[in-house]
Amino acid sequence: LEGLSLRRPTATHCAEVGKALAQLHLAGADFSMTRPNALAIDGWRKLWDAARDRADEVEPGLAAEVDADFADFERNWPKDLPQGIIHADLFPDNVFFLGEKLSGLIDFYFACDDLYAYDVATCLNAWCFEKDFSFNLTKGKALLAGYQSVRPLSDQEKAALPMLARGSALRFMLTRLYDWLTVPDGGLVMKRDPTEYIRRMRFHRAIKSPSEYGLA
Repeated sequence: LEGLSLRRPTATHCAEVGKALAQLHLAGADFSMTRPNALAIDGWRKLWDAARDRADEVEPGLAAEVDADFADFERNWPKDLPQGIIHADLFPDNVFFLGEKLSGLIDFYFACDDLYAYDVATCLNAWCFEKDFSFNLTKGKALLAGYQSVRPLSDQEKAALPMLARGSALRFMLTRLYDWLTVPDGGLVMKRDPTEYIRRMRFHRAIKSPSEYGLA
């Protein structure tokens, strides 16, 4: 596979990712094999049960914050949305580019059956935030426009984006938190600071309308 992954993607790269993600969703629509998402809400709960007692060591008040999120998700998580095969981990290190053109996607380890819009939400988290934790609206617009140029989101999918994005942020925060608290220094697993995704969770919690992500 030719190309390189990017450390500082632009809005043009985000548009390419949106298009490729939608193409992936359409291409897998008639794929007959299924694989449940092991890191859906039930999987998050197992990670949280293992890490909760020490969560406030990372950020005071985090345990209560995440408990409230779980209560919300377990009552209101969207279920009746289009779904099929998703990548579930389409971060910049899993996408190759030749210049501004996307040349390929890699690492389908977490690929599974789940909501297409959840995959979109994960890409918003992975591609559209800056190092200061701010959401880059230009990148968000580009990614969503790229996706919708291939597969338009339904009104229900658009309305669900804030919750799906918050859930996606929680999923990646929890895997990082679990590793941060349980993996010994110098272990084989690379520990990543969960703070980055705590900030994303809080951003999504404050969203009042999906238009704040750049949806037209």
